[in-house]
Amino acid sequence: MVEIRKVTTKSELKQFVQFYYDLYRGSEQAVPYLFFDEMATLRRDKNPSFECCEADYFLALREGRVVGRVAAIINHRANERWQVNQVRFGWLDFIDDQEVSSALLNAVEQWGRQHGMTEMAGPLGFIDTDREGMLVEGFDELSTMYVNYNYPYYPQHMERLGGFLKDNDYVEFKVRIPQDDNYKFHKVAEMVSRRYGLRVHKFTRSELLDGGYGREVFHLLNATYKDLYGFSQLSQPQIDKLVNDYIKIADLNLVTAIMDGERMVGFGITFPSFSRALQQTRDGRLFPFGWWHVLKILKWHKTDTVDLLLIGVLPEYRSKGAVALIFDDLIHQFQHYGFIWADAMPQMERNEAVLAQWQYLDSRQHRRHRCYRKQL
Repeated sequence: MVEIRKVTTKSELKQFVQFYYDLYRGSEQAVPYLFFDEMATLRRDKNPSFECCEADYFLALREGRVVGRVAAIINHRANERWQVNQVRFGWLDFIDDQEVSSALLNAVEQWGRQHGMTEMAGPLGFIDTDREGMLVEGFDELSTMYVNYNYPYYPQHMERLGGFLKDNDYVEFKVRIPQDDNYKFHKVAEMVSRRYGLRVHKFTRSELLDGGYGREVFHLLNATYKDLYGFSQLSQPQIDKLVNDYIKIADLNLVTAIMDGERMVGFGITFPSFSRALQQTRDGRLFPFGWWHVLKILKWHKTDTVDLLLIGVLPEYRSKGAVALIFDDLIHQFQHYGFIWADAMPQMERNEAVLAQWQYLDSRQHRRHRCYRKQL
């Protein structure tokens, strides 16, 4: 018998977060997410996304033991943008038991119906910078802190549940970083710079935090991502949180902007991979000793992999080759730091223009994440 219990206390929310670590302890591929970050994302008093979202969280218990979890989320801003009445499910994890997975998703369905929703989709977060999609390919690949990892039985459960159809796939690529300048992006970047007068700009911390460019990066993200699957425009409080979470701690050598005169028209944000460091923490907690492993990555880049976190170019500059300028600059930075691999974050499988860029580098598709949809 499976009991579904709505999370109502801080203690239960900690149980909700802790379940992931318990389920994946010992996995060689799963990466523990930062515990304090997970708690902050799920708390109404910490996450500015609650200005446009409402959510509840559910635990599945059997004989008093947690055996699954799920979040039910409504992003009203996204629903208005896409003209849908959709409840999202996210933070979905469960033991290999069909009764458990069915009970969890049924809880989201009933919650959605009570709130007037007519469809459900996921896995999705509050906004697009949250983790999205269920892993359906690449179970043997090392994951990252920016994407969902799940066991192979998850999509098997989705197929057996009935009513859930593929809604969108994201694909990810592992790229070998060129070790010289004999790559196509370098030649294209030189041509683009001469023909269109575009230039690379490396920010100072003051420009990003005090000069407003940090906010401008995410305003540009709003413009470049606005037509992508399920995208919800970022508000100023959400942007301020992203600047605080990412820009404040970024190595600015690994952040690149493309300027047309004084106008920013593209950007790239990358971070050294924290995957192995986080696997050395105790359930995503930085204390007592986890901070040292993370610091070695943040300060001294003790990893052979860099994560391509966010890249955006205004539509009218994509055909001008602005992306080549971003990659050319970043590749030189990667070479300087001795990175061997780059892990490209999820890209929509239908975005042929973006996917085509990987043919110019030594790359392979190594993971795929899927979002499902069901009519209620």
